Amino acid sequence: MPLSTADLCDTHEDLLNDGQLRVVESMFLSYGERAAFNGPIATLKLFEDNGLVRQTLESPGNGRVLVIDGGGSLRRALVGDQLAALALKNGWGGIVVNGCIRDALAIGTMDIGILALDTHPRKTAKKGQGESNVAVTFGGVTFRPDEWLYADEDGVLVSAVPLIH
Repeated sequence: MPLSTADLCDTHEDLLNDGQLRVVESMFLSYGERAAFNGPIATLKLFEDNGLVRQTLESPGNGRVLVIDGGGSLRRALVGDQLAALALKNGWGGIVVNGCIRDALAIGTMDIGILALDTHPRKTAKKGQGESNVAVTFGGVTFRPDEWLYADEDGVLVSAVPLIH
């Protein structure tokens, strides 16, 4: 059965009411070939520096979704086609970027879910600055490591508990 965030909201209204299930504000554009994806959350908090993104995506994803809080910057791209290919190769379930990506045409042909605010052609610094596995907040929601993210054409949900078994 395909993932449907609308159905998950309807089925788990009790979790919505008690705050265990949260709906992210509509803010993302979809760039990967896979529109629907889900998995446990891994987080990064950084600004215009994607050194930690590469380091993280080089590790086994095991179906996790990498949530990158890039501070909403629209001045540099945090993920490009090489990093998207690395995520796909290493078994990441998807990537959500509070910032920009680049190489959108190439990423659009890859079987991975990638959401971002927009595109930008300029690459970032590679100093490796930032934090990993910390709670990050954007889109009206706090994303915590090991919580669950569900995304499709209708939106993004974050849940304290797995919704699909």
